[in-house]
Amino acid sequence: MAPSVEMRGIRKRFVGVTANDGIDLEVRQREIIGLLGENGAGKTTLMNILYGIYRPDAGEIFINGQPVAIRSPRDAMRLGIGMIHQHFRLVPSHTVAENVVLGMRERFFRPDKAARGKLEEFSRKYGLRVDFDAPVWHLSAGEQQRVEILKALYRGAKILILDEPTSMLTPGEIDDLLTTVRRMAVDGHSMIFITHKLNEITAFTDRVTVLRQGKVVATRDAKDTNERELARLMVGREVLFRLDKTPARAAQPVLQIDRLRVLNDKGLEAVKNVTLSVAAGEIVGIAGVAGNGQRELIEAVVGLRPVAGGRIRIRGDGFRYVPGEQRTGVVPSMSVAENFVLKCYRHRPFAKGPFLRRAEIARHADGLISSYSVVTPSRDTPIRLLSGGNIQRAILARECSGTAALLVAEHPTSGVDVGATETIRQLLLQQRTRGTAMLLVSEDLEEVLQLSDRVAVMFNGEIMGVVPASTDVETIGRMMAGIHREAA
Repeated sequence: MAPSVEMRGIRKRFVGVTANDGIDLEVRQREIIGLLGENGAGKTTLMNILYGIYRPDAGEIFINGQPVAIRSPRDAMRLGIGMIHQHFRLVPSHTVAENVVLGMRERFFRPDKAARGKLEEFSRKYGLRVDFDAPVWHLSAGEQQRVEILKALYRGAKILILDEPTSMLTPGEIDDLLTTVRRMAVDGHSMIFITHKLNEITAFTDRVTVLRQGKVVATRDAKDTNERELARLMVGREVLFRLDKTPARAAQPVLQIDRLRVLNDKGLEAVKNVTLSVAAGEIVGIAGVAGNGQRELIEAVVGLRPVAGGRIRIRGDGFRYVPGEQRTGVVPSMSVAENFVLKCYRHRPFAKGPFLRRAEIARHADGLISSYSVVTPSRDTPIRLLSGGNIQRAILARECSGTAALLVAEHPTSGVDVGATETIRQLLLQQRTRGTAMLLVSEDLEEVLQLSDRVAVMFNGEIMGVVPASTDVETIGRMMAGIHREAA
């Protein structure tokens, strides 16, 4: 039987960068294959070629044994290829059914009603429970993902690309997704599963292909490999999986939040009477599914969003902030060196009167690039040309090189590879050792538990409890889903 997908000798080059260098990829019928690689390894480019967003400079693509030319996503969909993006492509004000049929021309009058029968069939068969009449903005992240899968199935997808599909889900929703994916594979679908979470390879996939620097370095049966080997293949060296963390010592609170109320962009209450403290030399993690008030809480703490009620107090020498969106933490058109001094370019030694001292800025940049392992062609390279992981390292280098009583880190390793994740987590623990108080927000529960001393779990704008980081995952998962609350 011919493979569902064969990509042979795929090459793609951008200005100064070879993203794909003769890649071969095979996806068999009814198979779930994992696609791993560091940031900049070529995974996204390869999948964008398969989905018709990019065209390869060289190479061939075969679908079910037949050579094809994929010039656009519409071509890909006609061939039965669907893509579930990490950030959902849904219209929040439209209902589930309206989103599913959006852009289709099967029926002019109320196509959403005509689609209901087929949607109900998919929902029953694959466990994709969702209210078809509900506006998308009413749905949880897990439910929105089900809508994306239903949308792809309704358009006839038999080959699905899943891009970081668990990044916004609770532990329970991850289990539900695993069940759905397995049912679909048994029913004849083939899937490409892109993830940075190595433990998901053995849970979700049959085989895994690893990319490094635009080339395939290995393909393994998932049952015959392990996280340590996969990490070594990805980054070309051994990677630590447990970080040394000494117990936090009792210290004075640096951040105190008392009965805080914050409104979201629609004027609705997103943070509801939250009380929380963070001490010097302590990391307090905020766990929760996206959209439960974490963003509004952080923006209020760092002064980006007004407070509707309550009080925030920060003791000591101010704060540093690592934003959740990498591109909002830098000026893309400026060089790496210029981004390093955004907060201090007016002060000694980087300025003398009204003039910048370029030699000092260059010396400072070279030191941070070396200390924080920022991979860049040069300090003068526009920072927008760096990979996501290296932009994140650059932001951390800038924020950790100064002195501050409080560090607010929002999704510090989101979308970065295992090597960059290791480096970033070590940097955060170094700040803790120096006595910095840290408020950490992450949708990666493993990261929250590994780095934090205490964990505050948010659901629907409220703190469901503040528990030790040693608390079991099931308990925290129930708190994230709003079905369990710890006594204060």
